[in-house]
Amino acid sequence: MNTHAMPSKAVPAGMSPEEWQARIDLAAVYRLIAYHEWDDVIYNHSSMRVPGEERKFLMKRHELLYTEVTASNLVKVDMDADLDESSGVNRPGFTLHGGVLASRPDVNCAVHVHTELGMAISGLQGGLRMVSQAAVRFYNRTGYHAYEGITEDFDERARIKKDLGNNRAMIMHNHGLLTVGKTAREAFVLMKALIEAAKIQLMMEATGEKLIEIPPEVCEKTARQYEHHDSGRGSADWPAYLRMLDQRDASYRN
Repeated sequence: MNTHAMPSKAVPAGMSPEEWQARIDLAAVYRLIAYHEWDDVIYNHSSMRVPGEERKFLMKRHELLYTEVTASNLVKVDMDADLDESSGVNRPGFTLHGGVLASRPDVNCAVHVHTELGMAISGLQGGLRMVSQAAVRFYNRTGYHAYEGITEDFDERARIKKDLGNNRAMIMHNHGLLTVGKTAREAFVLMKALIEAAKIQLMMEATGEKLIEIPPEVCEKTARQYEHHDSGRGSADWPAYLRMLDQRDASYRN
């Protein structure tokens, strides 16, 4: 377990230390999304599989601002249930995240945002182009999902599963971005890179100049380097992100 700058309150009775740490990490993701201004008041979601309870996951309570999310007020839900706001969670968020986590046993965390940059890149027929180091993380590792309206119908989960495949990210056409990871750190850092890649591409395209496309063999080499980085030295940045949050407002740990 990582050593963080600020102590968290004691693990609640009846809860495993692993679940409590997962709750702290997911609450941190919500706060980091707010810090980067990727949030949308109470809408959009991130999720975390509950350690030891493979068919259950954590997500934000529907009415809460991202800055109000804490480890203890995250809602534990059954991904096989049929839930809506009466259960305290947003139905579109539950539909999307339940479908993603159910279809990807290798994934423990998912991040979904509707930033303007993300929606802009999601409306381009050519999709994400390999024109920056940020983009090559996603070379041959990005799925695309056609827009079907607000994600409320459970039958869309099958198409989300197919379109996400084994990828690290999915661009949801005319909608937004999704990243997935084994850890909260991985899903968050991938979203940060995907938004950066979208911004860089749009800035480049706006010049009207011909872009320098990175050769496929270099893209694949670099994508593999990043996967190695993320499973090794890259993990050192997560405690740093938490220290940054602790300096601003450590209440996400409560």
